[in-house]
Formats: sequence, C-alpha cells, structure tokens
Amino acid sequence: MRRPTLDIGPELAQGVDNLRAHKLRSILTMLGMIFGVAAVIAMLSIGAGAQQQVIAFIEQLGVRNVIVEARESGDNQALQRVRQLSAGLSFADLRTIEATVDGLAAASPRKRLIPSKTLPRAQGDIPAVFGVSAVFQEIGGLTMARGRFFTADEEAAGAAVTVLGQSAATAFFGADDPVGQFVKFNDEWFRVVGVAAPRLAVQGDVGGLPAQDSNNVAYVPISSAIRRLEDAQAYLRDEIDAIYLRLASDDRVAGAGTVVRGLLDATHRSAGDFTVIVPAELLAQQQQTRRLFQFVMVAIASISLLVGGIGIMNIMLASVMERTREIGVRRAVGATRRDVIRQFLVETTIITITGGLAGTVVGIVLSQLVAYLAGWSTVVTVTSVVVACVVSVSVGIVFGLYPAARAARLDPVSALHYE
Repeated sequence: MRRPTLDIGPELAQGVDNLRAHKLRSILTMLGMIFGVAAVIAMLSIGAGAQQQVIAFIEQLGVRNVIVEARESGDNQALQRVRQLSAGLSFADLRTIEATVDGLAAASPRKRLIPSKTLPRAQGDIPAVFGVSAVFQEIGGLTMARGRFFTADEEAAGAAVTVLGQSAATAFFGADDPVGQFVKFNDEWFRVVGVAAPRLAVQGDVGGLPAQDSNNVAYVPISSAIRRLEDAQAYLRDEIDAIYLRLASDDRVAGAGTVVRGLLDATHRSAGDFTVIVPAELLAQQQQTRRLFQFVMVAIASISLLVGGIGIMNIMLASVMERTREIGVRRAVGATRRDVIRQFLVETTIITITGGLAGTVVGIVLSQLVAYLAGWSTVVTVTSVVVACVVSVSVGIVFGLYPAARAARLDPVSALHYE
C-alpha cells in the first residue's frame, strides 16, 4: 500500500536518529545557517533601532512645525563675508514671517547662551540656556515632569524664572526636587518653576539641526535672557539663534516652509546663514530611507543564508556518498525513490529548522549585546524573526533537494557493492 505523501513519521524518526549518530557533522552543518539567521536578525534589529530612534526624534520636533536655525560660520573670515550680506537671524525676520505666513498658530524665537559660571556648580557639562517664548511649550511639545512652564505674564515682565531639562535638573540638584529652588546663571539668580520630562536626543546632525542634548537645557523667558544674561552691547542687538513656527494644520506645513525659505533668502540676500527644517519632510525622507535600508539589509543577509545553504548542500552530498550502501539496502528492501528523497529532505529540514531557531536566539542575544556595549537602540521585530526562520527552512529545502535527488538516482545494485 502506498503511503500518503505527507506521512513523514518514519523519515522524521530516522532523520533524528541519523543526526544524533553524527553529532559533530550535524552541528557543523547547522553553523552556516545559525550564523546566517543571526546576521539577518542582528542587522535588521540594529538598523531598525537606529531608524526608529531618528524617526521618533523627528516626530518629537513636531510634524506641524517649521524650524529656522541660524547657521554658524566655520571661521571669522567666513563670518565677516556673511555679515556683509546679512546681519543674521533676527526678531525682524520673526516679525516678517508672522506678517506673511498664512495659517500660523504660534511662533517663538530662541536665543541660546552658555553661562560662564553657575551656582550650584553643574556636575558635568554646563547646561545651555534657551531664551524662548511662553508658547514654546506648545510648539516644542514639552511635557512637565514637575512644576509648570513659565507664563506669558512672566515673559512680558522679564521674570527671573527657569524650567530645567531632566539632565540639567540632575546636574544642579542631583536627586533633590529642584522646583522652588534657585540657580545662578552668570550673575543672575533664577527661580526654578518646573522640570521638563525627558526628551529624545540624537548624536549628530538631523536635517540641519545641530547635535544638542535637549535634556541638558534651562528654558528662560526670552526677555529675561536678553535683559539679564547678555551684556549691554548684546542687549542692543536684534540677533537670535532660531525661530520655531507651528502651523494650524498639517496641509499648510510644506507651503509654509517654502514661503519662509523665500522670505529669508530675500531679506538675507542669499547669504546662506540659516537652515529651514520641516520635520514633516524629514519624516517622509526617513521613512523612505528606512524601507531602502531594510531592503539592502535583507539582501546582504540573504547572501549569508545562501552561503549557509551551499554549506548544507556540500555536507549532504558528502553524506550521500558516505551512506551509499545504506541507500542501496533501503532500495533493495522496497524503498522507492520518493522515500529516499523524502528521507534526505526531512534530515535537511530538521537541520535548517534547528539552525534557524538557534540562529534566532543568537541574533537576539547579539543585538542586545551590541545595544548594551555601544549604547545603541535595537528593535527585534516579529517580522525579522519570521522572515529569517521561513527563509532558513526554504534554503534548506532548496539546497537539500539536489543531494536528495542524487541519492534517489543511485542504482541499488551498484550501491550495495559500493566500498
């Protein structure tokens, strides 16, 4: 009676017995698949983690925002050439933008200062002081861990109040609650009214934004920064470091970015001393880059699996030669060619499934180890695990088919006399 095609119970039991009988050969055969699957999962998880962190940072900037950053010149001569064309980013630019751009919901200037001295003395890097408007909390999406943000009345009065970022609060006060305490920037005391919740930060430029630890910051009213922290000569200047704009709706963002670039190019006489960042555009670009990156990573990792598959085929071909008499005996007692093919395919599939599972564990451990040692963000997705396992099984079947077919084609009489 002919056995059903899917009845692989006897071959499965025999395959397991053969693999146990040749443990070293089985392990060596699995190594290529283990390393291939581990490479797939590790590369995809590391790449996905890095891309996800950048995308989350861009989303934090606000998809309805447009940000204008002053571009710093590399040396004094370059700065002098730029200043012959433009006085730099200024409050006048902000007023022009507010009067011209349609659908503007809120706008805030930013003046960045680095205090020469602080009290309490900061543990680590001295926090940067950002002079901003009260609406910056809404524009920047700041949430408060403790206390509150400063008000429009405090901004109008030039009040000596500050909101600390998470790292700045730790640098000044350690584990103590900073709210209600005082911190001194240069020669001015500021009362801490709030602590911002932790924010994402990336190393390196993203879309023209300079690298900046957004947690190691102290926010003060823009009027207080100008009147209290700048010298008398600087007080007379109109210059600022950045402009943050929030649009009333998403569909106005792209048009607003174009208008702002055109306005500033005209008023700055094409000096190139500013950068306009549109987070919504950056987000679309990063998502496209992410898809391309995943495709490239899968292609590279597939090469690793291909090498593992070739290794499996080589070992199985050697196994066919080694087990020629065994194949001859099976054929002599009634086994069909289909039975022989099924036997070798089952053994190959067992090897690839076991190697795929082991490679999955190794890949996850490797990605977590990289995250721990390098401080990177990694994301092991279900998709990467499923793809790696499915591909590993497919590779095993494809590369095990030729050795199995070659074993089935052996002449039983010749096989029995093989030495």
